[in-house]
This record gives sequence, C-alpha cells and structure tokens, in this order.
Amino acid sequence: MKIASWNVNSLKVRLPHLTQWLADARPDVVALQETKLEDAKFPVDELAAAGYRAVYSGQKTYNGVAILARDGVHGGFDDVVTDIPGLDDPQRRILAATVGGVRVVDLYVVNGKAVGDEKYAYKLDWLAKVREFLARELERHPNLVVLGDFNICPDDRDVYDPVAWGEDILCSPPERAALKAITELGLHDSFRLFESAGGHYSWWDYRQAAFRRNMGLRIDLILLGETLKPAASAAAIDREPRRWERPSDHTPVTLELDI
Repeated sequence: MKIASWNVNSLKVRLPHLTQWLADARPDVVALQETKLEDAKFPVDELAAAGYRAVYSGQKTYNGVAILARDGVHGGFDDVVTDIPGLDDPQRRILAATVGGVRVVDLYVVNGKAVGDEKYAYKLDWLAKVREFLARELERHPNLVVLGDFNICPDDRDVYDPVAWGEDILCSPPERAALKAITELGLHDSFRLFESAGGHYSWWDYRQAAFRRNMGLRIDLILLGETLKPAASAAAIDREPRRWERPSDHTPVTLELDI
C-alpha cells in the first residue's frame, strides 16, 4: 500500500496537478489538505474518472481536508470522523476514515501565525485535543497512520536555516513539544525511518526563489503506529510537482507499506 499526503493549496487550482500526479505515482491512499472547497463543489466526478473515490470535509476559501482511495483498494471508507470530542472548531481540519484495513487520520494543523498570538495559543490547545483523540484512535485502531500538514518542523534538520528561524512559529519549543507528545503515543515519523540527514523539505515559500535555492521546511509528515512500523518499506518526498507551473507551495510525501 502506497500512502501519500499533499497540501494542494486549493484543489480547484491544483486539480490538473493532482490528477497528473495520481496517474504518475499511483498511490493507493492520498490525504489532501487546504482543498479550499465547499463539499458541494468537491470534484467527485473528475477524481472518479482518474480512478479514485473520496471522502471530504470542506469549507469555502480556507482549510478543507480529503482522503482519496484508488479503485481496487479493498473496501470502502468506514467510520468516517470529521469532528472530534472536546474540540469545538468550525474550521475543516480533521478527517479520519478506515480504508484498506488502515485507519487514516488526515490533519491540517493550525498555523498559529506568531509565537504569543492568540492563534498560537489556539494551535497548542488544538494539538492537545488532537493528541487525546489519537490516543483513543490507537486503542481502537492499531493499524494507524496520521498524516498531513503539521505546520511544525520536528527538529533543526527540518529547517533550511535553524539559526535564522530560531524559536519562531513552526519551530518553537512548545510546538515541537506538542508534536513530540503525539509521537510518544507510539507513532513514528516514517521519513526518519529511512533518512536521518537534514536538507530534505516538503514546503518552500513562493518568494526569494526559495525552491530553487532549497530554502525549505519539512512540515508535511506521515506518522505510523508501532504495529505498522515493521511493514514500512520506503518513504520519500516527491519534489517533482513543486517544479510544475503554478504549483502548490507544498509537495507530496509518501510512505510504502508491505501489507
């Protein structure tokens, strides 16, 4: 099973990129973030023509998450969750479903704006509530994958210039501690199972020729539970879609499981 995550930064704009990438990469399951579409406008027919079915939770202009499954992946989408206990949040940032025997939790984590901002405080509270939810999910679904745009660099290897970023938003110790609290539930950063070096990023600013200069951050993660860890056979960051015309500022990340 090949699982992917991609913040498409507007599915309406990036749908041609997505369908091209689906044809090229042939992932079995794909989690999307920042679809920025109301549910009534989700491109069900276009994705069906590409060979994928979908569940989704969207809103106009902002946020929005979706999970796609390739035709032929066993079963449909079971036990779909769009809102979690204890988190009163109208923003569409969370989507969970069981597909092909794997519990998939798609997250578009709050950005937080700036350290000390009220949105930063909300981000930390949001992450704490999500951790509680994931603890329950692990009890019910040992075959768990949690993936998405985490808006947190796990450590300094994931920042092109750790000195310049310092303890700013996305790199601050409380954010990293909140992410660590999630992984300490028994979740593993799949990319780091295969690559320990720095310099590998999934997001680059549109400004300052950041992609060409590889001035990026690794904030798109695929975490997998202990039960699935032995099945992990490869993990990668696919930089190619970031080279395309009018790209998302993120690029897909992938995990392969021998199941």
